[in-house]
This record gives sequence, structure tokens and C-alpha cells, in this order.
Amino acid sequence: MTSVPRVPSSPGRGALRRLDAWLERAPGGRRAVPVIVSQVVAANLVGLVVVALLLLALSAGARDPAGRTAVVLTAVGYLAVAIPLGVVAGLRRQGATVTWLRADRPPAPEEAARALRLPADVALVVGAVWLGGGLLVGVVGALASEFPLVGLRLALAAWLGGVVTAGHSYLLTLRLSRRVTARALAAHPPAGAPVLGVRPRLLLTWAISSGVPLVGLTLLFLDPSNPAGPEEGAVVGLVVVSLVVGVVSTHLTARAVGVPLRDLRRAVQRVGGGDHDVRLRVDDAGEIGLLQEGVNSMVAGLAERERLRDLFGRHVGTTVAQRALATGVSLGGELRTVAALFVDIAGSTSLVRRTGPEQMVGLLNRFFAIVVDTVEDEGGLVNKFEGDAALCVFGAPADHPDPAGAALRAARRICTAVAAAGEVDVGVGVAAGPVWAGQVGAARRLEYTVIGDPVNEAARLTELAKDHPGRAVASEAAVLTAAPGEAVHWAPGAAVELRGRDEPTQTWALTIG
Repeated sequence: MTSVPRVPSSPGRGALRRLDAWLERAPGGRRAVPVIVSQVVAANLVGLVVVALLLLALSAGARDPAGRTAVVLTAVGYLAVAIPLGVVAGLRRQGATVTWLRADRPPAPEEAARALRLPADVALVVGAVWLGGGLLVGVVGALASEFPLVGLRLALAAWLGGVVTAGHSYLLTLRLSRRVTARALAAHPPAGAPVLGVRPRLLLTWAISSGVPLVGLTLLFLDPSNPAGPEEGAVVGLVVVSLVVGVVSTHLTARAVGVPLRDLRRAVQRVGGGDHDVRLRVDDAGEIGLLQEGVNSMVAGLAERERLRDLFGRHVGTTVAQRALATGVSLGGELRTVAALFVDIAGSTSLVRRTGPEQMVGLLNRFFAIVVDTVEDEGGLVNKFEGDAALCVFGAPADHPDPAGAALRAARRICTAVAAAGEVDVGVGVAAGPVWAGQVGAARRLEYTVIGDPVNEAARLTELAKDHPGRAVASEAAVLTAAPGEAVHWAPGAAVELRGRDEPTQTWALTIG
């Protein structure tokens, strides 16, 4: 078997993957704010270097080195003061976030709301720093140069660089603060209008990758201080920088949107496969976060519905529960031909005195486990438990091809299993015929039941069965309507006039051996 050769990734793709891995390791506790501050400062220094290189390209061949020196010294001095002040201003705006992260506790509602504005606050502080720097550099450039319009060019270049840097700081902080956002949203889930929507991110990415570079390129050709037009180096440098900036900003935005959507797709697939324990980390304060929270609420609702469905099935029977879920809370009533099986423990009064109530409950649970497993295995319904007895129905609410035969087989299997367990002695009665099957009760409390002569007949036959060696007695109608082959396990008995009946019932008893 030949193996498929692995295609090596390009250097650019490898760099982006390393960037993703680095961003994913961003802390979410007390170290989150220092990490974010340090990375934002680093991003601003990178932006400053890029703008400085562009300005050097623009001023290539200039005959005013003194003016250039003054601008550089002004910029360096401004940064030495503005960056620390910007850090202090940012920490003051996010003081509440710093407080609850350092205390390692859930945030209050106001603190969570402030934490969700962390990327916007960072971008605002960065923008203010670059706005002041551009204004100062422009004034110094106009005073130090023999061409005052050079100051306007410097200011515009700095401001455009500030827009790009502030935008990147926003996107970078948005990614770095995902764990902080998740903790804030875990304490106070998103509701109402999104704080950081997808549309502003896409518009910001467009401005960084296309808008600002195109404006800068236009200004190069409209520069009144350079009527001959820009040199090739300046144009190429601006294009290269815009390409790099566009790739990084687009990648950050794509990952911020794509990764949560990928997790959402995987979660929905798992839910479709029946896994209701799926929970998504809500780490976005925009529409994606609302979608994440919506999926979590949906899964929780499905899990609750499945739990209620399971409880419903345990209380009324699986077939009744399925029919109710399919047709509504009112199943209605209908005439059906069914087989009724009634099973009762013999001597339960003396048994509870010997064992005590707690041990009796355990014994009943083991006994009823045999009844439920056997009846459901034969396609019947355990309709109700009555103390130490149970009424089982075959042929309602679901159709059964051989209700009488299934009831008789179930009776034989129950007698055999109970005798093997050796804990209790039982009597089983089986009868067949038409009954009314449906809901009875009140509008607020319904119960599915069957009403008719076969039910009463099966209960009376149970009392006879307790005195019979085989411990199971059936009516002749049940034995004769069963599928061929079942009657060999039963033998004709006496005709008995059961209590509450005006005519004798021909009985058949379970044979031994």
C-alpha cells in the first residue's frame, strides 16, 4: 500500500499557525492583563517602526537632515512619555477587570460588562496616543522643515499608521482576551444587543487591509511638497506593508469567526448523534457568543426533554409515552381486543411482617424487574403497579400480532423466573377479550388504562392460580385465541364461577414439567 506524500506547508502558513498557537496560549487569569498590555505595546512599537520606514522612504533624497533629526527626537521623546501614560490610562479604564482577575473570583455584572469592552478600550487608548503623536510630529515637522506642508504629510502618515495600529490592537486584544471574555460571559451570559458584532470586525478589517493603504497611496500622489510624484521605493514599501498588514488582520478576523463556527458545527453534529452533554465555551461578546449561548440552551433543553421523556416512559410505559408524544397528551379511547395478565404475590401480608417494610421494598423491586423485563420482551405494557401486584396488557396501546399468545408466554416465563429466584410465591391470571383502552382522569391529571371484563377476569384468575401447582391460570378464550403451539403448555381445568360474574369460566392451568 502506497502512502500519500505529505505536502509541506508554506512558510507563510507555518508562521500563521505559530501565531495561532501563541494566541491560544493566552492566559485567562491574573496574568491576562499584563500579557495583553505587553503584546499591545509590542504591536504599537512594530507599527511605529513601519511608519518610520515609510517616512524615511518618503523623505529619501531630502536636503533637510536637521529637520528630520528634530522629528525623530520628538517622536522618541513623545513615545517615552506617551506609552507609559497610555498603559496607565488603559489600566485605569479596565481597573475593574484587573481587580476581579487578581482576586480570582467571578465578576459582578458591571465588572463583566467592562471586561467585554477590553478590546474597544485598548483600541481607544492606542488611537488617542497615535492621534497626539501625529499632531506633535506634524507641528514639529512643519516648524523644522523649509516646506511647512511636510508637517501635514508627517501628521497624516502618523494618523494613518495609528488607525492601522489601533485596529490591529483591537483584533489582537479580541483574540488574546478570549479566556477573560469566557469567564465574564460564564458569570453573566450574553443577552440583548451584541457588544462586539461581526459587522464592525469585518469593516475594521477592510479599513486596515484596504481602506488605509489606498488612502495612503492616494496621498502619495497628491503630496504638494513633491510635485514630481512619489519614488518607486515609497510606493513599493507601502504596498508591501499593506499586504502584510492585510494578511495578518484578515487572518485574525477569520480565526475569530471561523474557529467558533467550527466548534459550533462539531457540537451540532454531536447533538445530532445523541450526545446531550455538549457544552460550548462562550468566549465571544457578539453574535457568535449569542449563538454559542443559544446552542448551549438548546442542548440543555434537549437534555431536559430527554430526561422527562425517560421519566415519562418509566412511569407510564414506553409504548404509552411514544404514543402520547406522537399524538398529544390526550390519547382518546378505543375498543381493542387485548390479553390481560395480572400477577400478584401470595402471602404478602405475612411476608412484610417477616421482612420489614424496607426489605420488602427491595424484594418488590426485584420481583417487578422480572415482570417488567418479561412483559416488555413479549411486546406488552405494564399498565400499573398495585401494591404487590401488577396489571399487564398485550395489544394496547400498540397493536400486537398475537396478544393472547404473548400473555401466556409471559405468564410461563414469570412463573419460572420467580421460582428460580426463590424469594416470593406468586399467582398469575391471564384473560383475553374486548376492552376500552384510553385516558381516564381529569384535564390536569390523566392515566392510561384498560377497562373491561378481561381485566376483572384476569384478577380473579390470579386468586385461583395461587392455589395451583403451576401458579398460573388462564381463561379458555385466552388459550384458544393464542397462536398454535402455545396450548400444549396448558391443560383444561374446572369451570369456575368467578366473583362478580354470572356465568362460569372455563379455566386452563399451566402444566408442570
